[in-house]
Amino acid sequence: MSTAAEIQEQSLVIDGLSYYSDGYTGDLRTGGVNALNVTIANFEAEYAETCDRIAGWLSALKEPACEWRLIERASDLETAKEAGQIGLIMGWQNMRPMGDRLDRLELFHQLGVRVMQITYNYRNALGDGCLETEDSGLSVLGRDAVKIMNDLGIAIDLSHVGYRTTLDAIELSDKPVLATHANAKSLTDLVRNKSDDVIKAIAETGGVIGASVYGPMLWDGDVNRRPTVDDFVRHIEYIVDLVGIDHVGFGTDLPASRDLQKTAYEAANRRLWTGISSYGDAFGHDIPARYIEAANSHAKLPAVTEALVARGWRDADIAAYLGGNFARALGKIWGG
Repeated sequence: MSTAAEIQEQSLVIDGLSYYSDGYTGDLRTGGVNALNVTIANFEAEYAETCDRIAGWLSALKEPACEWRLIERASDLETAKEAGQIGLIMGWQNMRPMGDRLDRLELFHQLGVRVMQITYNYRNALGDGCLETEDSGLSVLGRDAVKIMNDLGIAIDLSHVGYRTTLDAIELSDKPVLATHANAKSLTDLVRNKSDDVIKAIAETGGVIGASVYGPMLWDGDVNRRPTVDDFVRHIEYIVDLVGIDHVGFGTDLPASRDLQKTAYEAANRRLWTGISSYGDAFGHDIPARYIEAANSHAKLPAVTEALVARGWRDADIAAYLGGNFARALGKIWGG
């Protein structure tokens, strides 16, 4: 059996979701992250703001000293790792930039966006988010969008998506679908987590569930006990027991940012719901407090690998969790 450091170095390590990045790569390099799905615009951003954010990234990528490489097809993941670059998977967590214009999906694909989450907690023109009480399914527009995303090669993310909308998208999609950052609802009964039937349905498409180190999604409600890496591993192993090793990865939901105070300020101005605010009241609302202490920055992620080694995981299974499964599923979605 290899050491945790050896497995981490040899593996293709993909973070399924980073909700914000200012371009800083220091923690990513320390933690051995090779690529990550970065939310490139605000969760409620409309068309113009999203285009501006993409323009900023595309401009930065042209700079000679840029440490990032745009990921547009599966082979780019290994290319970025071999070149010593950080792979940028441009994504978003809400379809609001599309508005009601299906032709914009083609535009955003041409600009490099490769992951799109259908809703962010609340209702949009495509369907319901996980916090909506009516739990309606995909709209007609949403159904059309799923088919176009399949045709273009855009990964469908169901992390913040409502139950019926999630099942509708799975039924309609002929490509693997993802929950880039979600945990098991059977272990932590939070609406943001995924029920067993949804986890199984995602796996049946060939998709991946990216377990998250985000504290509220691991918390048992005990205000005297902050979740630990053991709680995170418990969710990973639950998913593996339910659907097999081929369908689990990780999506930290961490920022990749040098200035955590700025990141914390931006996060504080988002709409918070009970599952988050209660946790924050117990353990703190700043960015480090929101995640398990052992992995509350990308630099600390090898601690999870060490925990898996200590629990007797096989090298190949750890490599699959670290990024092999996401790479396989994204290859089927994107091609090449």
